[in-house]
Amino acid sequence: MSRKSEKNSFVKELPQNMFAGFVVSLIALPLGLGLAIASEAPPLAGIIAAVTGGIVVSIFGGSNVTIAGPGNGLVIVLLGAITILGSGDLYQGYLYTLAAIIFSGVLLFLFGILRMGAMSEFFPATALQGMLAAIGIGILAKQFHLMLGVRSINGGTIDQIFAIPNTFIGFLKAYPFAGVLGFLSLIFLFLYSSIRNPYFHLVPAPMWVVVASIGISYYYSLVLNQDPPINKDLLINIPSNITSNFPRPQFDKIFDIRFIGVVFSITLIAVIESLLSIKAVDKLDPKKRRSNINKDLRALGLASIISGFLGGLNVVTVIARSSVNANNGGTNRSSNFFHSAFLILFVLLLGKQIQMIPLPCLAAILVFTGYKLASPKNLYRIYKIGPEQALIFIVTLISTLLTNLITGIAVGITFTFLTHLFLSKKILIFTLNILKPNVLMYLEDQTGNYYVSVKNFCSFLNFYRLKKKLDQIPETEHAIVDFSLCDFVDHTVMEGLHDYQRSFERKRGTFEIIGLDIHASETDHPFSVRKNLPIDALVGLRNALTNRQKELEALGKQLNWIYSSEIDGNPRGLSKFLFFESKIINYDVNKLRNSKNSFRVFDLSYSEGAFITKADVRATFLLFKSPTSLPVFVLDREDIITSIYNWAGFSDINFKDSPDFSRRFHLSGNDDNAIRKLFSPELIYFFESHPVFHIESNGSHVLIKGKDRLSSIQEIKLILSFAEDLYALLINSGK
Repeated sequence: MSRKSEKNSFVKELPQNMFAGFVVSLIALPLGLGLAIASEAPPLAGIIAAVTGGIVVSIFGGSNVTIAGPGNGLVIVLLGAITILGSGDLYQGYLYTLAAIIFSGVLLFLFGILRMGAMSEFFPATALQGMLAAIGIGILAKQFHLMLGVRSINGGTIDQIFAIPNTFIGFLKAYPFAGVLGFLSLIFLFLYSSIRNPYFHLVPAPMWVVVASIGISYYYSLVLNQDPPINKDLLINIPSNITSNFPRPQFDKIFDIRFIGVVFSITLIAVIESLLSIKAVDKLDPKKRRSNINKDLRALGLASIISGFLGGLNVVTVIARSSVNANNGGTNRSSNFFHSAFLILFVLLLGKQIQMIPLPCLAAILVFTGYKLASPKNLYRIYKIGPEQALIFIVTLISTLLTNLITGIAVGITFTFLTHLFLSKKILIFTLNILKPNVLMYLEDQTGNYYVSVKNFCSFLNFYRLKKKLDQIPETEHAIVDFSLCDFVDHTVMEGLHDYQRSFERKRGTFEIIGLDIHASETDHPFSVRKNLPIDALVGLRNALTNRQKELEALGKQLNWIYSSEIDGNPRGLSKFLFFESKIINYDVNKLRNSKNSFRVFDLSYSEGAFITKADVRATFLLFKSPTSLPVFVLDREDIITSIYNWAGFSDINFKDSPDFSRRFHLSGNDDNAIRKLFSPELIYFFESHPVFHIESNGSHVLIKGKDRLSSIQEIKLILSFAEDLYALLINSGK
């Protein structure tokens, strides 16, 4: 794409990026305030970090749809830094911590200059999950007491965990008003996703908590003519003159060993959180671009330096807000800038209302965030990958809670390595080949394919070598990765290779993995550890079919179609549809297809968002090959959400002679004339007289989606009948 066309695209997409930035700011406001308070910093410190990060990273960064601001992972580090460096004086500790943030920003900037973004590959995936779960428990333990109206509890994370029962019993005895608000806010956050009203979800859950708490304050002051029964120390306090109250960082302790330790702790967690977030959000980019990680590190470092001088927290790439950005139409860095601009307006215009927010309500948001990081579902998901992965997770989690983040991740890395030695039972191979090159790549003359051979072992310790080779292959080409000479492949590598498969498919390339057919795994999970075993030691087991699967199998026999219950972790052809541009396809299962493979019904698992905001959805789809060439279009139900999208740049094609169709359906595409030609009166009448589905054409195939859940057998029959009638109409339209 030329620079001129890129500029035109950037300008054209500004409205939808402004809309995405506004939605992100609704989450960034309460999270920024809450993260600062949880760190024992002034509330505005979190907003300063979000504003600085949004502006600086949007100008100098190398990513496209990420959002920068204060991160969840650094709450525990900053809290410890402020407490330790201040020696009891929290404000003085905050000033010293600002200096540490500035030095950390310098290190981040240097990491980007030295192109050290690849260092994230040296951290085993499961150990990182264990460390993040420990951070989540730390946040939850600290904020749970504040959520119930207790201003502070002495001691570290373990002490605060053991104090939770007493705090909860005290809450049940007294029911303080602020604590009740916090507790109800937490219940609402857990129930938010189960509320099925799409209009309600236009406002993010944290903003609902903030708006409701402010509304209660106004009810007391305007209706009851009294102050709400909340202690002043449980309300947000921000200075009346913001610009004249910037704190000054203190550099007196730069040679203190504790100060140096804080700098390295902040930098380590900032790098890990940012690199993990960038990697995850790249999967949500609707244009399937790769971020320039080193450029982003330089921008994050510069933003942290500026934020520290202004009194703000350090700046990292944040996963939750980035996921919201991608899922609400964000396509370029301008959404990051707009989210900062809206935050500035909120603080300048709504300062009085912000000070009405009770701290327990913000604490409830952080308790929910901590729970998401440390949810038991995460451990169960990891256990399904392999029992040894669950053990790595638990060891890293416990060691982090008992010591600190740096020691915890070091223990996790060491234990992962020892686990690999135990599983492979080939200590000599691991120890002698860690520093040896074990990846060979060349371009095959006859086929033009890129062939990559991996020898001995492939784990988090040497995955960077394989990645270095794979990154040299254009994603539009055909790559073959051969593990037939490799005795051991770990979970981090399997997960990374799965990401490459998706990236190649998006660019219409081919990424094949061969040589693992004589490797065994502890579980059937596609990311489980693989180790070489003799063929006679491999035994495959088939799970019993569920009742629904038996009914699908019976339906297949009735239609003379082919049914398969096998899970496909890399379903092909779906990434070409607009529906999946900002979603991650996990797998498909329960495939039902005709003999020509022109019609296919399947259950699909896909994800919206990522990491702690990740929401897995399972739904039933039908895909058929069109009998004639079609324009690219999307047809969906017309509602308030599609109206907002229309304002944000997704145009709606209406028909003057079919007002009922135009009122009920939202039709969009990139070729207005071709779409109008296709949508004849007969086809319009067909859609008007049938149930409304999400229908999408990519030019050669048509995708039909049922409800946001798995379809029953009767509903599948309805979709099949609908698709067959639509197929017949398309045949006539092509004549």
